[in-house]
Amino acid sequence: MKLSTREAPGYFAKPDPTATGLLIYGADGMRVALRRQDVIKALIGEAGEDEMRLTRIAAANLRKDTALLLDAVKAQGFFPGPRVAFVEDAGDGLAETIGTALAEWQAGDAQIIVTAGQLAAKSKLRKLFEDHKSAYATGIYDDPPGRDEIEAALRAAGLADISTDAMSALTDLSRSLSPGDFRQTLEKIALYKLNDTTPLTPDEVVLSAPSSFEAGIDDVLNIAAEGKAHEVGPILRRLEAQGVGPVGLCIGATRHFKTLHIVASDPGGAGSGIGKLRPPVFGPRRDRIQRQASAWGMHKLERALAMLLDTDLTLRSSADVPQMAVMERALLRLAWMGRR
Repeated sequence: MKLSTREAPGYFAKPDPTATGLLIYGADGMRVALRRQDVIKALIGEAGEDEMRLTRIAAANLRKDTALLLDAVKAQGFFPGPRVAFVEDAGDGLAETIGTALAEWQAGDAQIIVTAGQLAAKSKLRKLFEDHKSAYATGIYDDPPGRDEIEAALRAAGLADISTDAMSALTDLSRSLSPGDFRQTLEKIALYKLNDTTPLTPDEVVLSAPSSFEAGIDDVLNIAAEGKAHEVGPILRRLEAQGVGPVGLCIGATRHFKTLHIVASDPGGAGSGIGKLRPPVFGPRRDRIQRQASAWGMHKLERALAMLLDTDLTLRSSADVPQMAVMERALLRLAWMGRR
């Protein structure tokens, strides 16, 4: 039977324990792996693998010994409880072997879970599961997760009390991060909110979200963008002492000013442009970027980016120049440019 993309999340959370098996396929291996983990955990529980109720079979091993899957399906476990026989990275070449196991399956046998990469509509493996009366098949696509999926992930992480603004921030974050990174971010938030009964806020999402820049580099770039020329030297000395190099600073500055340019050049204005950043920014950093972009304007930011390009070329050239001094001069010029 075929599971639609709308039905699949509910099935992953609560799979049919009496089903013969499930095929999960898709181009994004991480998304497929996360869904497979959810299903297996729901079927055999937290202790299932420790109790040897999960048998993992690599596709390469199954091709060498086609009896491995059927033996795993029929084997009797030492511990009571449901069992799973999991075949990883299967393809159409294993359709006959997996088909034999599906045909021989009986109530009480281990459920057959199979993962695969992208499969065409005419795939033998897909047809095998889609045409089976008690097995399921579903594809995992690169579409951003829906609200139901996000809420399920939040519940799994132990997060329940979430403000509307925080949910909006998490939704934006889910669309820019990989599934694995998003799940890790939720786990980080759950740890941060442990024993905290207050609702999750957007600022707390910001604290746990992956950051594009090191904090120290972020500070000096904001100082330059806001025209605080007198503060550039002291913080640059601290960064140099910490091992931050001029090329890394130049790369960070270019990224920062490109971000400001994206925001400032949006036809709808900075307020519209800020919402188009990927990954999205939230809280105080969002307000700061919007404020800087509005103050600089598109044309002045283009001149700033041209100057940073020249600086980057100088730093990467074979010329014998004091590189940190060159970078400091560029940041000072940016600070003075921003005040005009």
